[in-house]
Parts: sequence; C-alpha cells; structure tokens
Amino acid sequence: MADAAHCSLQAKRLLLDPKFEGYKLSLEPLACYQLGLDAAVAEVKLRDDQYTLDHMRAFGMYNYLHLDSWYQDNVYYVDQFGRVMNLSVTLDTALQKPREVFRLPTDLTAYDDRLCASIHFSSSTWVTLSDGTGRLYLIKSGKRGNSASEKWEIMFNEELGSPFIIAHSVSFVKSHVHSVAVLLLRVEKDELDTKGSGFHITLEWLTIGEISKEGDHRYEIFKRRILQGKSVPHYAAIEPSGDGLMIVSYKPFQFMHGEEDKLEENDDAKTTTEKKDPLYYWQQTEDDITITVHIPQDITKEDIKVLFSPDHICVTVKDQPPLMEGKLHSSVDHESCTWIIREDKSLEISLIKKNEGPRWPELIVGDTRGEFVMDPAQCSEIAESLMHLTSDVMNPNPEKENPPCNAQELEECDAFLEDSASLCRFDGDTLKVTHVIHLGSNQYLFSVVVDPREMPCFCLRHDVDALLWQPHSDQPENMWEHVATFNALGYVQASKQDKKFMACAPDYSYAALCECLRRIFIYRQPTPLSTVLYNRKEGRQVGQVAKQLVTTLEANDPILGFQATSERLFVLTTKTLFLIKVNSGN
Repeated sequence: MADAAHCSLQAKRLLLDPKFEGYKLSLEPLACYQLGLDAAVAEVKLRDDQYTLDHMRAFGMYNYLHLDSWYQDNVYYVDQFGRVMNLSVTLDTALQKPREVFRLPTDLTAYDDRLCASIHFSSSTWVTLSDGTGRLYLIKSGKRGNSASEKWEIMFNEELGSPFIIAHSVSFVKSHVHSVAVLLLRVEKDELDTKGSGFHITLEWLTIGEISKEGDHRYEIFKRRILQGKSVPHYAAIEPSGDGLMIVSYKPFQFMHGEEDKLEENDDAKTTTEKKDPLYYWQQTEDDITITVHIPQDITKEDIKVLFSPDHICVTVKDQPPLMEGKLHSSVDHESCTWIIREDKSLEISLIKKNEGPRWPELIVGDTRGEFVMDPAQCSEIAESLMHLTSDVMNPNPEKENPPCNAQELEECDAFLEDSASLCRFDGDTLKVTHVIHLGSNQYLFSVVVDPREMPCFCLRHDVDALLWQPHSDQPENMWEHVATFNALGYVQASKQDKKFMACAPDYSYAALCECLRRIFIYRQPTPLSTVLYNRKEGRQVGQVAKQLVTTLEANDPILGFQATSERLFVLTTKTLFLIKVNSGN
C-alpha cells in the first residue's frame, strides 16, 4: 500500500445546495400493493457460533430481495423450497403472482451450517447463484423478466469449500473468450487471533472462462485469488473489464500469496521492522553539544581521527570509511571542539556552538543514524512551558471567553465508530493496491446500481448530506465521480436508530430507508412547485420543496428485503411482497 496513489474525492459544488431548508412532511397517500407468497422466504437465522458484528453485517442484515438492474422493475428471491422466484412489474393494477424460474438441485433443509442463498446478475443474460452450502452456479438465463424467452440453464456448477455469499460478479469478453468474474465472501474462524473476535473475512475472486474443445463448450475456473481482512467490507465490486477490484472497508484487505511469497514477505517485514541500535547518541545545552560513539575494545587513540570545521565534522576509525561525516545543522567554534576516549571505551566529542541559545533539531543534516537524548532538566523545562495548555479537569471553565476546547457536545446521531474506513483499488495482475482514499468522517451509507454496465455507485455521508459516487475504472483522472446529492440525508438517517436498509432511485429522484418492522421513510428531492408558495418567516417565494413521506406496512413480520427503482419501492417480508408506488411513470 506504500506505493499506492493517495487520492481524494472531489465533490461538485453545483450538486450541493447550501440553502436547503429541510424536508416537509407530506400527507399525500402512496399506493401500496401486496402479494402473498406461496412459500416463505428462505431466511437463515444466525447460529450461536455466529456471534460477531461481522456475522451480523454479512448475514444477519442480508438483503433477501435481489433487483435485476438490467430490466426495469424486475425482482427475485429464493423461497424455502429452493425455488428462485421472479416478479416482473409492468402495470401495478394487474400484478401477477411471483413465478418460479429456477429450482436449486440441493435440498437446503439437509444442511445445518448453510448460509442464505445469494444471487447476482452479471449481465443481461448471465446470473451467478449460490445455494449457501458452498456451491456456486453459473447460469445462462436468456432475456429475463419474460416467461417466453427466460430459461435458466446451468453452465458451471462446482463445490468451492466452506459456505459463502456472492458479493459481486461481472461478465466480460477478452480475446474472444467469454468470462465471468465472481467475488465470494466468507467469515472464517481465525485460530491465530486470540485478542480480536477470533474470525477473519475472506474475499475469493474467481475468474470462470469458456473452454472450447472439439465443439464442446464448457466453463472452468481460470484464476483463484484470495484477499483477507478483519472487517466485512461495506462495498466490494469488480471492475467491468475484470482487471481490478474496489473495496470500501473499515480495516484493510490484502492478497494472500503462496507459501514462498509469504516467506519472502516475512523476511522483508523483518528487515524493515527490526530496529537498529543508533550509531551515536547526542545531547545539547544552549552552549554546547556532546556526542557519544561506541567503539570496539581494541581501538586506541592513534586509530581515531576527528576533523572539525566551522560547519562540518568527520570521524574515522583506522582505515575504515568515515563513521560520521556530514554538514552540521549550524556553525560551531571548530578551534574549541575536543574529543576524548572514556574508560568505558566510548568516544566522546564536544562541539561548542557558535550561536548560543537555539536548539538544533538534528546534528548532521539528513543523518538519521543518531539518537537525541534529552536531559531530565530540559524535559521538565519543556513540560512547564506547555502546562498552560493542559488541565486536570475537562474544560474547567466553559464560560471563559476562549475555552481550551469546544464546550458543545456532539449530538448522538453525529457519532459513529468507523472513522478510519478507506476505499482501495486493487490491480488484478500485480495484486497490489494502486489507489487509496482515506474516508475519515465520510461514513458509508449504501450502494446502488445506476447503470448496470458500470460499477455500483456508493453513497457516503459528507457533513449533513449524502453524496453518491460513481466509480469509473477506465478514467484514471476521474475514477470517482460525484453524480448526485441527497440533501440532509446523512443527518436524517443517523437519527433513525431502527433502520435496516437504505436505497435510492437510479434516477436520483428519491432516497428511502426502512426500519426492521413496518415503517418506510421516503425522501423526495426538491422539485419545482406548480403553485405559488411563500416562506412564512421571511415572506419570500419558495421555488421548490423537498418532501418526506412515511408509510406503514400492514404486516408484523420483519422486513427481509428492500429495493428501489425509479417508480417503485419493493419490500419483502417472510410471507409478503409489497410494492409502493413512489413516482408516476412519464
């Protein structure tokens, strides 16, 4: 990561609204349609041994409803019988029952340690599917959302070890060969981690390619690469070309290499982390500098040569290269400088400063082989000079005109733990980090697919707003573009303590969040008014208004899935699929 380019996110000022006045609660009714499911959703509850925060984030908060961004208003889920069910909406008033498009060959009830089944739509005709037992399916689906042309056919089917969920996948063609890259996420036991949670996170990056032999077309795994980290990534996506990977996480990820590479890495780490003993020690007062150099036992006075000049020093022992040589930080009275050999076989050099008073930050310019040793009297003098900046009492006098710290407390919704998250871009060939962005206080909120041919967008909190960023892997100068702003959403969502999922419309017209049970909050972005409206306090005309809408589902089951399209919100509970009409189609 040391060689990576450290970047920053550049917000577009034209997309920010510093005069945003807030959301007005709207009592406008929203049409809500509900469909009873023939069979319950295949929900997998956390086991007793899945007790960490990472297990909760990866599996406990899993979104069981999958939006097919390649086709408008097309959603999928897996039911308890292992059936992949689809609902494609064209007219709200003529909704059909969800239909079966595929059935998993595995009997899911026979596995006690399985995870939730996961789906990702790699392209308009390719799907990756996991049954939660550790088996991956690559499926050619045909044109989806249409019962006449949609036919799911297994092209690859392999057991890949311990259970996983699919984090992302892409389909691409290189050198006339079709390939699908898949990212698998696991939370695995870590026997070496005795101080942490006892688990680590594994991201396995697979590339599955087509092989043609004597007219026989089949798919096989070309590459397997593994990354490991200590926290579940908020965002992990493969670039459309399959050449790179972007990860937003609280703790960094790194590629795991073979045993030989590991040994080399350990050797390199040892050489860089081993702390060498200083070559010399030095102290200073306002008048002089004392240098102590350890020398071998058999060295005599005749073997040592010390040359002084007004701004230079050179120390040699026998016929060896100079032990110390270089330009001094400041001038010395070279005729008054001396040196002696002490009884403990150390060489002591005394330099007399030409200008009394100023302290030297270093002895020899650019030389880091020495160590400065501070006198106890100097330590107490410095501590006393800084005493006025500290206090035993936290802000003892908050009414003071210029208090030493801010007396105002942060609101609870402003505080969050993950203030050291980072966005990293990994190169698929070198397996190294090429770009790093330290997100600092820009809290990750959610991700959304705006254009299925591009990488998913991710939404970050910037001050009170929520800014949406579109990655462009093919544009090194503009790799992360600010495409939309949801005014005050960063602040609003922080106050919703029971929130479970967040989403936004692909056309940026609204953002929405749902609680664990029943309630849905919708935040429409400012739109021009058809009537004249004036601000009561200021008396000026208001040109546009942002609205907040709240809807409550007629269900007591917990919300398991939540997806947004430009016109509708889809909400999935154990036994019901709800459709909320948010915007009217043009």
